[in-house]
Amino acid sequence: MPISRSKRRLARTLGASLMSATLLAGAAFAGEALGPIVPPEVDAAKAKLGQRLFFDQRLSGDAALSCASCHQPENGFADGMPLSLAYPGSKGFRNTPTLINTALAANWFHDGRLGTNLNDVTREMITEDYLMNMDMRLMQERVKQDPLYVEMFAAAGYGEPSNGSIRNAIPEYLATLTSRGAPFDEGSMSESATRGQALFEGKAGCVSCHSGPRLTDDQAYNIGTPENPDIWSDPMRHMTYTAFASFMGVENYMNIRRDVGAQIIRHPADGSDVGSFNTPTLRELTYTAPYMHNGMLASLEDVVAFYNAGGGDDANKDARIKPLGLTDAEQADIVAFLKALSGDPLTGPEFVWPDPISTNYPAIENWRDVQN
Repeated sequence: MPISRSKRRLARTLGASLMSATLLAGAAFAGEALGPIVPPEVDAAKAKLGQRLFFDQRLSGDAALSCASCHQPENGFADGMPLSLAYPGSKGFRNTPTLINTALAANWFHDGRLGTNLNDVTREMITEDYLMNMDMRLMQERVKQDPLYVEMFAAAGYGEPSNGSIRNAIPEYLATLTSRGAPFDEGSMSESATRGQALFEGKAGCVSCHSGPRLTDDQAYNIGTPENPDIWSDPMRHMTYTAFASFMGVENYMNIRRDVGAQIIRHPADGSDVGSFNTPTLRELTYTAPYMHNGMLASLEDVVAFYNAGGGDDANKDARIKPLGLTDAEQADIVAFLKALSGDPLTGPEFVWPDPISTNYPAIENWRDVQN
């Protein structure tokens, strides 16, 4: 996917601006006390419209994918795979993150490259060629042909279906995806989990980055996560990463064999941010294995053992990532605490569109004379 130098410069400039905003937003989360999730207010009619759009395959170019194809309710709105799928003809190069509580995030994607609002995130997911590959003008026309959508957009106060209202309705639905019923929030943790929380906030020091109600400071760090070799050995995944890296202005992208992470938006002269990735939320972990930005750790036990060993090997690893000296019993207690951060699965009809959504359209007689 060739790209001009001017576009590369633009990508870098936009990235730097977004990171500045992201750092300011994230600073409000750093060091915040652990606590329950406070659900945002939502407009019920807009959220119901967004729910149907989220499960509608017609929002992708060839009607092969919906948002829910990768963000599956039964998998905590992730997909249960180390590396994501992608638009037919390509494959993804990162792990699919959960969308639960994402409406409360300060920035989005594993590299934090968007830190404005979910409207922009929705637009990128729908239009990016390796994701849903949709021309938004075509999407608008598809939606306008569906009588139920015409009714739902009007009921939500949007009037006639439009690109902008689609990008607003889906985030309204995402705002309904908030954690509920977790033992941590309900005050019903086991003794092991309670000990684990004390270790998490004390000896292990996890809370220095995993803070606040979502247990993340929304900042990027290098912890030495090993590279996933499938990205480089699978031509379809490598092709996707190469196209992405080209657009984002990654230097020498044809020859590198690593995911540079947040370096795409920070660009320090010494390259010290290569391999940095956003601190992930620790909510709903029991549904979202495998873990890390590239799915390289299969279980929560593996994650805790990884940190206990002092992370992985990387020249840019954060100096604070050091061996923790936890016993096997202490590691088990931290795992119990992490599991206590998961609540009720969001798989009921209030979260999942209950009816099939056909990708076919009935023929319209005298279609030139018909108006919505």
